[in-house]
Parts: sequence; C-alpha cells; structure tokens
Amino acid sequence: MKFVEHFFESFLWNTRFFVLLAVIFSMLGGIALFVVASADVYGVIVEVFSTYLNHLHPEKFHEIIVGGLIGAVDLYLMAVVMFIFGFGLYELFISEIDVAKRQGASKILEIQSLDQLKDKLGKVIVMVLVVNFFQRVLFTTYSGALDLVYFAISILALAIALYFLHKGH
Repeated sequence: MKFVEHFFESFLWNTRFFVLLAVIFSMLGGIALFVVASADVYGVIVEVFSTYLNHLHPEKFHEIIVGGLIGAVDLYLMAVVMFIFGFGLYELFISEIDVAKRQGASKILEIQSLDQLKDKLGKVIVMVLVVNFFQRVLFTTYSGALDLVYFAISILALAIALYFLHKGH
C-alpha cells in the first residue's frame, strides 16, 4: 500500500509540470506583443517622417500619431502582463529562477504567492485599461456639455482608482 501511495503522490506532484505549457506560451505571447508593438511604433515613425518630408499636415495628424503610440504602449503593457504571469507561474509551481538570483536581478518578477502574482497582474492590467481609455478618448467626439461632464467624471474615477491602487505602497 505504501508503494501505491508513493507512486500516486509522485505522479500528482509531477503533474505541476503542465504549468510549463502556460509559462512557454505566456512568454511567446509576450514576445509576439513586443514585436507587434515595436512594428506599430516603427510604422508611426515612418508616417511622421514621410508626412513632414513631403510638407504635408493632414487633419487630426497629431491625434493619429499619439493614438498609434498609445496603442503601442498598450501592447507593451500587455506583453509585460504576459511576462509577469509566465515568470510568476514558473516560480510558484516549478522552481525559483536561479539565474536571476545569481545576477542580483530586480525583484519585480519575483513571486512568493498566488496573491502576490494577482496583485502584480492587477496593477499592470489597471494601467493597460487607463492607457486604453486615453487612446479611446483621443478619438471621441463631444456633442455637448453633458459629454464633457461625463469625460470629467471618468477622469476623476480613473484618478481615484490610481490613488487607491498606489495607496498600499
């Protein structure tokens, strides 16, 4: 009976390695997001130079450029979410990352508990939502005073959320 118990517990413990699928694909997803965001920034840079070299200045050019850059920041932040998630799962279920410890790396990717992982992910996700909000606001048309009041209230709500998010520090 002791052999069966040992075999089952060993099998159960080794199933944690399935987490490696989530770790690998989180890293690949993060890399893909970094590549796409960098391509977007490159596209904005090319557009700016081609527009100014041709002495053009289309309507709402600044909004288009800023919107493209904010979209890239949004993608970069999502890539960071994927990396934090992958590193956190690895450290929680598989092992500490010895290379990072030997090199004295930043503690930002060090995860001690599932709550700590959720906290770090939550903060970055809130920042993604804030950046996404500002990207959408950039292209919103306001038809009256009530729209501007809603806009002001939404900015106030974001400011309060960010205050409480960082109050814990």
